[in-house]
Amino acid sequence: MRDYVQTAEEAARRAGHVLRAWSSKFTVREKSRSNLVTEADEAAQAAIHDFIHGRYPHHGFCGEEGLSVAGNDSTYRWVIDPLDGTTNYVHGFPYYSVSIGLECRGEMIVGAIFDPIHDEMFLAVRGEGATLNRRPLRCSAINQLDQALVIASLPVNTDRHDEAVRRFLSVLPVAQAVQRTGSAALNLANIAAGRVDGFWSTSLKPWDMAAGILLVEEAGGRISKIDGSAFQLEVPNLLASNGLALHEQLVAALV
Repeated sequence: MRDYVQTAEEAARRAGHVLRAWSSKFTVREKSRSNLVTEADEAAQAAIHDFIHGRYPHHGFCGEEGLSVAGNDSTYRWVIDPLDGTTNYVHGFPYYSVSIGLECRGEMIVGAIFDPIHDEMFLAVRGEGATLNRRPLRCSAINQLDQALVIASLPVNTDRHDEAVRRFLSVLPVAQAVQRTGSAALNLANIAAGRVDGFWSTSLKPWDMAAGILLVEEAGGRISKIDGSAFQLEVPNLLASNGLALHEQLVAALV
């Protein structure tokens, strides 16, 4: 397991260096309306894949920028988001990250999320806890929604009639603060760090969530669907919290 987490960390740092190097020279195109991609995304993903594949050539891969490799060993799959928060990156807003998770037989066992702007490396290992720059993490002790900072993730091209907007507005008057930040991976990492108390979305992909859900769980938090039922990585339905009574209060507000 130590080799896997060291590999995830090194790959994330390499991708972070790529993103910083590209930060003033990329061009942008739209995958769909308001869904952006840059050369930086693609170069960072290539750096991650090439480094990990060099160490574990038989492992599978799943990544945002069209990366899908079954691998000869179906036991392990690396789930990669080379740039989570592309729109923030494009605009120079310092809230984006690299996210790398390792799945073994359908269970996340290693997670790494790197914030290259603030040089923060979040790591988690199944059964061994979560850390930020080697310091142990623990979720917050906020137990009431009216004292909580929570984050919503809204879909690309959201209009006022979208169910996600209704959920946002239902929580807005009862939480202390509701934010929308643009990087799901960092949102989850910051729940693990005790900086954020809750986060929900119904529009994420596996690579947005893979590393972050392990960080939250290993820091004492809770992961479910927004109705409180069991979470599934392949289903875009996520509620993450510090694991206290706040979780059920969010469920009641969202459903």
